Amino acid sequence: MPAPAFEWLAAKDRVLCTRFNRVSNIGWLRRLFAIASRLGDGMFCYTLMAARLVAKGAVALPPVLHMIGVGLICTALYKTIKARTSRPRPYEAQPGITLRVSPLDQFSFPSGHTLHATAFSVVAIAYYPELFWLLLPFATLVALSRVVLGLHYPSDVLAGAAIGASVAELSLLI
Repeated sequence: MPAPAFEWLAAKDRVLCTRFNRVSNIGWLRRLFAIASRLGDGMFCYTLMAARLVAKGAVALPPVLHMIGVGLICTALYKTIKARTSRPRPYEAQPGITLRVSPLDQFSFPSGHTLHATAFSVVAIAYYPELFWLLLPFATLVALSRVVLGLHYPSDVLAGAAIGASVAELSLLI
């Protein structure tokens, strides 16, 4: 049986998840978050890396390779964690949560979209600080979209952001 503090946190997680998911009842917000989620599938990051290569040429190759390397590490890490935790997605486990887009995989913890958006943004901003204004809203919208669309609990998103930021920061130290 979970400790009372953990049950209290889990209850808060469920309540917040339900509140965020209600936002998806507003059509234009649902569409905005669905677009953010789709961009978080990787399209945004791949496009930005390609644009950097086109604009900067060979000078952009080390940062792009760094972003790809961090992405591969993050993929292996989040898939391992998801397989071990096997946390059901909110729309499967919580009455009142409406799924608004199809999930890419089975389990909820951690949010891979948030993990990747955060890791990519941290590394990209380290090389290109002028992109902060673009990447911070991108990562924030991706993270929020995952809860609003019924795919993740807030704790999944927070864990994804923490793991992504940690991997990115460690990679910058190496």
